[in-house]
Parts: sequence; C-alpha cells; structure tokens
Amino acid sequence: MAPTTLDPHVFVIFGATGDLARRKLFPGLYHLWRLGLMPERFRIIGSGRSAPGTQEEFRDMVHAAIEQFRGKLGDHESWHEFAKRIGFVVASVDNGAELAEAVREVEQELGPNTQRLIYLSIPPAVAEPMVRMLGKFELHQRAKLVLEKPFGTDLQSARQLNATLHEVFGEEQIFRIDHFLGKEAVQNILALRFANGLFEPQWNHQCVCYVQIDVPEEIDIQGRSEFMESTGTFRDMISTHLFQLLGFVALEPPVRLDPQSLHEEKAKVFRAIRPLDPERVVFGQYKGYRDEEGVADDSVVETFVAMETYIDNWRWFGVPIYLRTGKAMAESRRTITLGFREPPLKMFPGDVDDRCNELVLELADEPRIFVDVRAKIPGPDLTLGRSRMKLDLLEEFPGAEPLEAYERLLLDVMRGDQTLFTSTEEVELLWRLSDPILARPPEPVIYPRRSYGPQQALALPGEYGWRVPDM
Repeated sequence: MAPTTLDPHVFVIFGATGDLARRKLFPGLYHLWRLGLMPERFRIIGSGRSAPGTQEEFRDMVHAAIEQFRGKLGDHESWHEFAKRIGFVVASVDNGAELAEAVREVEQELGPNTQRLIYLSIPPAVAEPMVRMLGKFELHQRAKLVLEKPFGTDLQSARQLNATLHEVFGEEQIFRIDHFLGKEAVQNILALRFANGLFEPQWNHQCVCYVQIDVPEEIDIQGRSEFMESTGTFRDMISTHLFQLLGFVALEPPVRLDPQSLHEEKAKVFRAIRPLDPERVVFGQYKGYRDEEGVADDSVVETFVAMETYIDNWRWFGVPIYLRTGKAMAESRRTITLGFREPPLKMFPGDVDDRCNELVLELADEPRIFVDVRAKIPGPDLTLGRSRMKLDLLEEFPGAEPLEAYERLLLDVMRGDQTLFTSTEEVELLWRLSDPILARPPEPVIYPRRSYGPQQALALPGEYGWRVPDM
C-alpha cells in the first residue's frame, strides 16, 4: 500500500509507559505504518515524569508491547525502520522545556509543514495542568490534542475542563476520543440507515417498539479498584459510550456526513432525551466487589447500570430505550437491538411465539448484522418458524483490511477529521442529563458473578425482555 499524502507529523504521547499506550497506541501506530497509512515522515516522542531507562530500553518496551498486543512485527528491517523514529523525553505539568526543545528539533528535521499530534494518556486529575503546560511552552501551536475520557466527573467539572482547554486550544484542535465510536460496526449504523432505502423509512416510533443498547462485560475490575471507586460504571460507561451509541442510533439524517452536521444532529438527540426517572434506573454491585483489594468494606459504588429512557421528539416519541452494562457478568457482548411492531392482525395458524421481529447489530471485532423474522417451514403445511437473515461483514468483504478502533481514530486525528469524536456541546449536554442521577444515586443491588445483573434490571424491559443472552 502506497504511503498517504499526510503532512509530516510529530507524535507526543504522554503516559507512554502506561497501559493504554502499550496495548493500543504503539501497536496501532505500528500497524498503520505497516499498512502505509502513516505520513511518509514522522517521529514519535514518548513522554512522562521519569525516563524508563535508556532510549534503547524504551524502544525495547515498545517492541515487546507490539508483539504482545498486535502479533508479529514482520521482518526485522521493518521494525528497525520504525524503531529509529521513536524516542523518550521527560516532561511534567511543571516543566516542558526539554520536550518543547525536542519537538522543535524534530520539526526542523521533518520540515515546515510538520503537524503536532499530542495524546494525553494521563489521569484526569492532571489534564488541566498539563494543558496549561502545553500552552506555556507553546506546544499547542499547529497541534491536535487527543483527550481520553472521562471528560470531567459532572457538569461543573466538565465546564471547567472545557474552559481550560479553550484557553489554549481551539475547538477544531480538540479530539475527545471514545474508542466505541471507532469500531467498524458503529460506523456501519450510519451506512445501514442512510445508504439503504430499506431501513430508514422504518427507523421511527411508527415501526420500532423498543431499542436496547447492551454492553455486558465478563471481566471484573481486574485490580483497577482506584479507578472504579472514584468513577463508577455510570460515569465510565453510560455517560460516555452508551449515550454516544444512542446518539448514532437515534440521530436524524445529517445534511452532510461531515463533523459539524453529525455533531449537530447528535446534540439534538441529547437535548431531546427525557429527564431520567430514578425509578427506572438500576444500580448493581457484583458479589465480592467489596472484597477486592483497595475497595472500601461499605462501598456503594456501582459496577452495573441498567436504565430506561425516552427521546421526546417526533421520530422516537413513546419508544422505550434500554441501556445496560456491568462488570463480572455472564459474557461480554456489544449489542444494539431494534424491536419492530407486530402486524395488526395475526392470520397464520400456530404462530411461533410473541417475540417481535428484531434487527440486531453485534458490535464485535467481527461485526455482524442480522434480522430475526418468521418464515414458512418447507413442507406440505403452512407452518411458521423463526428464521434469520444474516450479514457477516468480514465474509462479505474478504479482501478488506479492518482497522482496530484506536487505529481508525488515530488516522482520523492525523487527517483532522472530527466526525467520530465528541464535541464540547455533547459532553456538557450528557453531563446535564446525568447529574441528577449521580447526585442521588440508587442504592446498588448485589448481583451474582456470571449473571446478567439484578432481577430489578432483568425486569426493566417487561414483556420483551433483554435480547442478550439470546442469539
């Protein structure tokens, strides 16, 4: 694959020895380079408060991370060519002088059109002082800034963070990353809806009777007690990932498929979400969570959330939307389900059951879309059975080269494309919606490991039930 026509880039990765950088960022950049999707000229500068040994030891760490999380590196020459572009420079919220000098030296080597991509893979508590440091040492110039969630912990802190960001960066420079939105299957929601006349006319309250966005996770907190105790599942998953998925499912057709139009339509959806009813929000905590190291004996932090909400606009009025996510559950799934209203009159004898037709989008690494329908069973009698129309995207496009979510989003940042990122307005609208629940959270209900959550949550969708665990 030929190199892209991107301007030269210098990548500055704060938190370069951390978990995210090792699992996603360095493996992602290397894979993009192997595919010919990186700029022809680039350098990568890892940064942090202390050096991880020598420059060679840092490169060895990156080498090991790529092998562990992305597989074989290819031939030795490929790795050597990539590795010589990597270095490490110490920097902190108080002092970025050495880093600024290193960036300027790299830019002199790469040329006058060099762009800066700064990735803050750092704890939320140091985001604001780090942004101020970037401004103080003029690292914000010609820069694109990538921020990891959470974008604040409530509306007030989100506004404060946004104000600090805008003191230094323009909105067009800020890329708030949500890796769920980089998944092929999520982007396919847009293609399914707006590239096919079959679906969009049915995508409304006249045809849809419920929507479910379901992200159970089999893993528990895996030693991340400090993060869970300070954040909780609502802030970690609902106010970010699941509401963003809802925005894609529910938005009106944008005038154009560009960042501004898409953000405007998502913001309209978030403005129209009915204030959350505390009686229809269930918090849970898996059995044994309080025994985890670092968790308080009387912790009331939720490891599970299920809820019902509504969008009060003309398209979705009256359609219940169910969100569910949690840790230590029976399996890991990422599933969006649309249930369709039944025909007004049942005319076939011995109908199969009362479950309605469902359109299901599986947001896995191997994305699938299928529709459950009733059909005649072959034979002499007119007998109905349940059947499935299925689209496996990797089977349908065998020559395609899918990108992992972070890879796709890193490429979009290089291109300056904010389509799959979160705007300031979206962040603040979602915190305004979430704050009343977080101010008076429900008492978490204990649920057993390897279950689908508390009974109160299982009962939320009523007669329809949850699509998951069914396939």
